[in-house]
Amino acid sequence: MSPGRRAVVPRWLRGLRVRLILAFVLVTVLGAAVAAWASYASTSTSLVDEAQQRAVTDVRHRVGAITADLTMPPDQATLDRLRTAVGAPAMATYRQLSSSDGMEPGLVTAELRGAVRDRRELVMQRVAGPKLIIGTPVLTTALDGTRSPSGIEVYVLRDLAPVQQQMDASARSAALTSALALPLAILLALLAARGVLRPVREMRTAARRLAVHDLSTRLRVRGVDELADLAGTFNHMAAELQGSVAELRRMESDARRFVADVSHELRTPLTTLTAVVEVLEDETEAMSPNARASALLAVQETRKLTRLVEDLIEVSRFDAGAARTRPEEVELRQAVTDCLRSRGWLDAVELDAPEPIDAVLDRRRFDVVVANLVGNALRHGEPPVRLRLRADEREVEVEVTDHGPGLPGDLATRVFERFYKADAARTRSEGSGLGLAIAAENARLHGGDIAAGNLPGAGARFVLRLPRYAEEVTGT
Repeated sequence: MSPGRRAVVPRWLRGLRVRLILAFVLVTVLGAAVAAWASYASTSTSLVDEAQQRAVTDVRHRVGAITADLTMPPDQATLDRLRTAVGAPAMATYRQLSSSDGMEPGLVTAELRGAVRDRRELVMQRVAGPKLIIGTPVLTTALDGTRSPSGIEVYVLRDLAPVQQQMDASARSAALTSALALPLAILLALLAARGVLRPVREMRTAARRLAVHDLSTRLRVRGVDELADLAGTFNHMAAELQGSVAELRRMESDARRFVADVSHELRTPLTTLTAVVEVLEDETEAMSPNARASALLAVQETRKLTRLVEDLIEVSRFDAGAARTRPEEVELRQAVTDCLRSRGWLDAVELDAPEPIDAVLDRRRFDVVVANLVGNALRHGEPPVRLRLRADEREVEVEVTDHGPGLPGDLATRVFERFYKADAARTRSEGSGLGLAIAAENARLHGGDIAAGNLPGAGARFVLRLPRYAEEVTGT
């Protein structure tokens, strides 16, 4: 792995459950191991100390028992008798005399002999084996009770192998204790993780239910710990969210009802006003230039207001779920041509429809969608505006492109929002902001959609896709 790259941790190791179990097992096993080995160390020390104390006591007793019967200065026979009394393997020395049985002279080092002479007391030394060498001077007692070295030194070798065997058994017991703690620790960790993570899983499930708009979701609060506080906070948040959403839905419903009511109320007077301005339009030739300009402006604005009201009424139908498709057999190339001709756009749009295409869809709603897409390109884009019509056995595709500045930034995802305008992104903005939203609703009503984007060079691109053979669909 290169120095700059971090190790990739497997996904299953990053889960809270796994980390909790591993931490619990590690702490439990480590605690058991520390306790077991501390017990082993304490037992080992106790065994060694006890064995050494027994050996020292035994040597002192044996030496003390025979010291009174020794002939001073000792001869070789005296040393042999002393060595035999303390038990082999042992060695007794007096100046140049020495008596040894089963003990190699090299085991008794010069340092040990020096310590016995200098300290005038019993000295112990551990050697490999494991064995223990005990060295002690033989002291004589004068009539006045004073004790002085006799010059005799006794060195005894004691085997600590039995003690070592007990220590090894204790070590195996400690290792076995640590090993047995592992499955127990895993079991306890699983139980602890289950208890700790159950509220977390319940909260995850509740959060997912909230995400799919089940705002009545609540958690049961158990206990008085931090998780219980968290569950209570979650319930409070869910209640507040439910209240806020209910209020927003009420306000949205009121706004939609208001728009629908106002639109319908305006329809009748606008019909009358439209008839009046049409008469006025016919009389403009006889008016003065200023009066004619004012009259034509009134006609234009009245028609614009009429289109806005019609769009609002159409939107209210979608919101109420009252919009329905009325499928019929349609020849699409002719339907597109009729749409462009009726609006005077035949000369402004390049039509690419090489062959007739038969389909089953709602002719009126298809006309509305095409008119909104082409009208948007003519108003906001730049020529040439092209309409390309294609179809296969299952789908109809209508592509409308222009060569204007295109859709900058995130505009492609927002152009279908109601009343959305991006004046800075277009040369001018004359519509109500409902045309593309109505087009998208009509496409969805057919079971299709509209995608917005840009051409590789410049210009906006809108693609309408509809099922070629649609069935009757009710708006929702």
